[in-house]
Amino acid sequence: MININQLENQTKVVLEEIKSVRSVAVGIWIKTGSMYEDNNNNGVAHLIEHMLFKGTKNRTAKKIAEDMSAIGGHINAFTAKEYTCFYAQTLDEHIETAIEILSDMLLNSLFLESELEKEKKVILDEIDMYEDSPEEVVHDLFQENAWKEHPLSYNILGPKENITNMKNESILEFFKTQYCTDNIVISVAGHFESHKMLGILNHYFINETTQSTQVMNPKPEYKKAFSYKNKEIEQMHLCIGFPGIHYHSNQLYVLAIFNTIFGGGMNSRLFQSIREEQGLAYSIYSYTGTYKDAGIFNIYVATNPSYVEDVFKQIKEEIYKIKKEAITQDELNKTKEQLKSNYIIGLEGTNSRMSVNGKSIAILDRIKTQDEIIQEIDKVTIEDFQALANQMLQYDKMGLSIVGKINHINMEKVKELWENE
Repeated sequence: MININQLENQTKVVLEEIKSVRSVAVGIWIKTGSMYEDNNNNGVAHLIEHMLFKGTKNRTAKKIAEDMSAIGGHINAFTAKEYTCFYAQTLDEHIETAIEILSDMLLNSLFLESELEKEKKVILDEIDMYEDSPEEVVHDLFQENAWKEHPLSYNILGPKENITNMKNESILEFFKTQYCTDNIVISVAGHFESHKMLGILNHYFINETTQSTQVMNPKPEYKKAFSYKNKEIEQMHLCIGFPGIHYHSNQLYVLAIFNTIFGGGMNSRLFQSIREEQGLAYSIYSYTGTYKDAGIFNIYVATNPSYVEDVFKQIKEEIYKIKKEAITQDELNKTKEQLKSNYIIGLEGTNSRMSVNGKSIAILDRIKTQDEIIQEIDKVTIEDFQALANQMLQYDKMGLSIVGKINHINMEKVKELWENE
């Protein structure tokens, strides 16, 4: 059973009691990320995520790790474009300790100058590691150009110069305007009693009610773009994309089915055609990016430079076929069963339940029940599928990013293939 409440300081809380387990997962979701930054402070949300692990009024960074280890739990965090999450998972008997540690990090972090300088070095190394992954680079290169001049285009890590020049004053300013009670959702899932859990949360999260001052960004506008980045690597990495749909769209589950059939797994059209039948690529898949006001649909492929033109032609051929040739009812039914199974099995852990509930309240301000989602999947028709395919896969909106040894391919020929149907 899921209960949605508020703490005394107006922080939203979502609680899901699961009596059949012994663990509890708790997540603190802050409705901020790289989309709420600007050119000068891009990277600050991710830097703050790191700094909250670097010491509080009550604990050193080492003590945070030691105290979690002492109860056999784990603690971590991540930053996305629209939200940041700090989370922990423990046995039910230790959950109060985990909550106390998380509250200490959020309410009492010191942001010491000495720790900041050390953490900057860590993040600069993280950026180097990211740059060594062409798969990551080509995805972000596409996003950077598709949402150009909008914060949705920003890399979550930020550019190196921003990290190097970031001052404590600007970091604290962002923290104080974003980490406010109206901007936070606490999600707990697992073995506990809701009334006791509310008491624990109210005891530790005793900060005053605060109001965030987020800048309201204009709605992002997708831009068709051709971009490339030279890297001395053996394979060419391509990211092809189209404008997708946002979180609130009634086509969300149509898109999930479309993605699964077209490029979402080993049984998908793209994988079977390009890898299995023709051997043109080792890795090929499609994926979706859904945000509050926008969305994107991408196809990624890594291939030998000599195969780039053939791969691109074959991807365009698969796009043409999925738009013009209706899928079968059997194919649709099998995909629905696959999605429903993946969804239900994926929700069997307390951490996944906490994540779904927290993200749903943070982004949508509501939680869809399992029955609602199953019904949404079941009601998708072949006509819905074909309508989305033709609406989304429009050549005049197709973007392309390439990473690899650019002089090893005929760029003019590739650009011609991109520009023409």
